[in-house]
Amino acid sequence: MIYLTGFADEAATDIDGQIRATKELGWSCIEARSVDGKNIHDLEEAAFDTVCRKLDAAGIQINAFGSAIANWSKQVTDPMDVTLSEVGRAIPRMKRLGTKIIRIMSFAVLKDCGPDDQMEKERFKRLRDIVKRFTDDGLTPVHENCMNYGGMGWPYTLKLIENVPGLKLVFDTGNPVFAVDRSRPEPCPQQSVWEFYSRVRPHIAHVHIKDGYVTPEGKHIFTFAGEGQGDTRLVMRDLLETGYEGGISIEPHLAVVFHDASVQADNTVRYQNYVEYGRRFMTLLREVKPDVRYS
Repeated sequence: MIYLTGFADEAATDIDGQIRATKELGWSCIEARSVDGKNIHDLEEAAFDTVCRKLDAAGIQINAFGSAIANWSKQVTDPMDVTLSEVGRAIPRMKRLGTKIIRIMSFAVLKDCGPDDQMEKERFKRLRDIVKRFTDDGLTPVHENCMNYGGMGWPYTLKLIENVPGLKLVFDTGNPVFAVDRSRPEPCPQQSVWEFYSRVRPHIAHVHIKDGYVTPEGKHIFTFAGEGQGDTRLVMRDLLETGYEGGISIEPHLAVVFHDASVQADNTVRYQNYVEYGRRFMTLLREVKPDVRYS
């Protein structure tokens, strides 16, 4: 059976609002990214203790950490100290919360460098170190196809799988919509969501739901799931028909874009938008598979 969850920091900055939105949707899980503006692995101990206490009292679990480890803000040329510190803080917090999955990435794409000049050996070496630290503790790191090396196209994600033992994937339905396929000759075409998904499907352990489209002028527009070019219905149908049993996590980006501070909304709009997105997504699932069951 699948379970539904979401990046509830798009509903509210504080943990109380995140819990409230989750319960209003009838869900029991949050994919933890930030609380009060700080990633969950960067919170002060007292603040983290408070989060744990409130989650426990509400009966809400953290199914995954949306960490900043090796993400689009980190360069493969940077010292590893910051990254290893994040890993070192995340592991005991995941254990305390009973969380088994953590989202990681593969460092930012090097600017002014071609797709085959991205310091692959160094990336693979660093990812092997990161992944081993988690898997040695029984935890599952999942790589997201975002603004990073693996997100340049499905061949790069599969290179990570081939070179980093123990690495699994979180597939984001919206990210390919807004990215060019750097495995193709210039001028690189937009990525195909379905092609990317089809190629990496055997390695998917978690799923993120975004959707949207690119205007002729190149502007990125986010939409409700199923209303953009993210092949959301097609991907969901295939997942459900092929026995997927992991989490599906909404990441609306309609009122708040986590990596773009210019996109914001007032607290009421954020909250209502997140809940509406979750409700519409549950409707989409029932349309795709009327007998769908989820927790």
